[in-house]
Amino acid sequence: GLCAEEIHVCGEAAAIDLVTELMYTTGEEVEVRNYKRLTPLTVLDYALESLDNLRPGDCVVCFSKNDIYSVSRQIEARGLECAVIYGSLPPGTKLEQAKKFNDPDDPCKILVATDAIGMGLNLCIKRIIFNSIVKPTINEKGEKEIDSITTSQALQIAGRAGRYGSSFKQGEVTTMHRDDLMQLKEILSEPVRPVKAAGLHPTPEQIEMFAYHLPDATLSNLIDIFVSLSQVDGLYFVCNIDDFKFLADMIQHIPLNLRSRYVFCTAPLNRKEPFVCTMLLKFARQFSRNEPLTFDWLCRHTKWPLAAPKNIKELVHLEAVHDVFDLYLWLSYRFMDMFPDAVLVRDIQKKLDDIIQVGVCNITKLIRASQSAAAPGAAEVVSEDFPLSRTKRDTRAVSDHHGIKSPEALSVAVEVPGERRAKNLKAYRSVARQEDLKSHGRGSLANRLLREGLLTQEMLRQLESEWKDQHRNGRYGLGSKRDDQNSSKEMGKKKK
Repeated sequence: GLCAEEIHVCGEAAAIDLVTELMYTTGEEVEVRNYKRLTPLTVLDYALESLDNLRPGDCVVCFSKNDIYSVSRQIEARGLECAVIYGSLPPGTKLEQAKKFNDPDDPCKILVATDAIGMGLNLCIKRIIFNSIVKPTINEKGEKEIDSITTSQALQIAGRAGRYGSSFKQGEVTTMHRDDLMQLKEILSEPVRPVKAAGLHPTPEQIEMFAYHLPDATLSNLIDIFVSLSQVDGLYFVCNIDDFKFLADMIQHIPLNLRSRYVFCTAPLNRKEPFVCTMLLKFARQFSRNEPLTFDWLCRHTKWPLAAPKNIKELVHLEAVHDVFDLYLWLSYRFMDMFPDAVLVRDIQKKLDDIIQVGVCNITKLIRASQSAAAPGAAEVVSEDFPLSRTKRDTRAVSDHHGIKSPEALSVAVEVPGERRAKNLKAYRSVARQEDLKSHGRGSLANRLLREGLLTQEMLRQLESEWKDQHRNGRYGLGSKRDDQNSSKEMGKKKK
């Protein structure tokens, strides 16, 4: 239905057969054009082994924020300046960091990045250095694990070196550690597995049809029933709906019509970010009262204006606020009347981008500030979507949680020089969360949010206070008031 004579679908060869087959089902004519890399790419026979061996034009690729922080700090400790790029940075900050690294007159000649460099950035990289070749992934069952990067991922990242039109006429690829190099060579030499099926997600019209026949079912239940009854042929599979169901459960108590509820549940957010999820909850509650989400309302709830970050924790929070502004803009395209101040939000998002950029440029100072605030010799660990289960390839990273005496101890991890894998504190956090749950009752929604790490006890108390204030002021409709009374009862049980 696109108003164009031609549509160019760009991707790797693994998708050609599937895309061609899909286009035949729609009656389209398909022409396949293959392109070859215009500059040579060489896999080196030696690993870097030490950051002392870095050269101008090098890019160290990490797969976690904590590794990014650790490596960048070690590089600057050697008197070198480095640019930093990772996925949760705002687009403007990524572009500025790329510009800084690409500028021949800038003293910054080293880049530390995640696989976020694989798309959308033109970078003058001579050599790609894989700090690690394992990455957190989610398997087909929705389970989290750590496994080696795929051939497709390795080729996409390695291919950033020596790009045509850059100042380097050929690219080089290696690893940080010698025992990873042989495995990287094997991964790069394997053929890319063909993409065999495309994902389908139930549409709002389909869910509304189900709701007509099952008027008492929740949206999460409707989705489950739909998926269980769905039959697709070999070209398709039903998409993983865990994120959708999570948001559906989170806002189930808020009175919304089914179409609006569906839209909120498809919002692009990371459910591992507590602040963003809390703001989505507030968005939905304000929306349900038919009260526009104004610029002043948003500033009040995000505490804008915000100061430059003084440590890593504050930088991560600023990134989350940027995601909230993104969420507001995304919803403004779908509910223009209820999210009326998109232009003003874009303006402050640009200002926030500049603030984050300052923080990233001073990232080593922020790391030092985080360390001194925590303990001598300790580095702050940023919460990430690390796996709960691990494959056989990386059992060394599983940590023993015995000896932890207090939740406060969970916020820091001692950094050992030369250690290859960051310790996984997920098990520690789950122990602390279970203790919290024992002492704070068993309300089903609160339990889930606490267990997922999306609500802290402080947030729970703040939400309870807000609900009570709004209830006293009579700001809810009948449906909302009933929901709030139930919520207050649940909160009362929790206190007992």
